Amino acid sequence: MGRNAPCVLVDEDAIGRLEALVHQLPANGHVVLLLHDGSSCDGVVSVRPSVQVFRDPEGREGVNAEVQLERPDAPTWHQRVWLDRVSRVEHVDSTMASES
Repeated sequence: MGRNAPCVLVDEDAIGRLEALVHQLPANGHVVLLLHDGSSCDGVVSVRPSVQVFRDPEGREGVNAEVQLERPDAPTWHQRVWLDRVSRVEHVDSTMASES
């Protein structure tokens, strides 16, 4: 495995919520992510994230997912966000309907 995450999820309800968020993040979709701490970040999803197995800092195994956002007008800018931090996804465009 060898992958670490700051937080892992093991509860079925939390994992279901994480999987639901993944389905709201289509490749090339322009989104705004509203985070649990009240902040937000926006960009274009580079690749639809996938739920994967990680270990947290205490070595506990669980799942999480990470999305990378990019901005076409700033080719060197990107931001990675762990989905356990996301409370809501807002879609800026209609790409959601075009990806299967």
